[in-house]
Amino acid sequence: RALAPRPKVLLLDEPLSALDLKLRKAMQIELKHLQKETGITFIFVTHDQEEALTMSDRVAVMSAGEVQQLGDAREIYERPRNMFVADFIGETNLIEVTVDRIDAGRAACHLGGGHRLTCDAVDGIGAGASVHMSLRPERLFLSSAPTEGESLKARVRENIFIGTDISTILDLDDGPEFRVRASNSSRGTSRVFEPGTEVFVNMEQGAARLLMD
Repeated sequence: RALAPRPKVLLLDEPLSALDLKLRKAMQIELKHLQKETGITFIFVTHDQEEALTMSDRVAVMSAGEVQQLGDAREIYERPRNMFVADFIGETNLIEVTVDRIDAGRAACHLGGGHRLTCDAVDGIGAGASVHMSLRPERLFLSSAPTEGESLKARVRENIFIGTDISTILDLDDGPEFRVRASNSSRGTSRVFEPGTEVFVNMEQGAARLLMD
């Protein structure tokens, strides 16, 4: 009925929230097809972050009535503007770091216990700043020894089997609880270690990102 008068804009306020998981995912695809078929602009309101990424051409992340970031799904997820966006969209590890220096577009940072990491510099964050760093769990992998590149030492607390993935909860030597997420596949790059095992958390190039608080 809402489409019958051919509106220029259609507001959908959490229309799939009461559906079970399989039906909700099927309807997400159906709505995307319907939008492309009609050419009508859909404003889709949701608190489901995965749904927002799946459905959208552009995403507006809002907090306290203000737009925190506006962009396409990949930009919002991979390059969050601040700590709220990084924490709200998807799962991430947020660790406190101090920026030691900026050199050739790279920021050298250290954690409280001495671990050192480098990542791309961000406008507005200079040497001496105490900020947060975001590390997405799926861009990390575990090994029994450090690899070339960035590594953090940790101890395995628990492995959680969630079907397609395995989520490992770790305690950093000098930081907060940490999570690593690996595909439940023999082709995965991350091994599964027993609780209590000391491991190294290694990260893909470009996995770390500094955040404005």
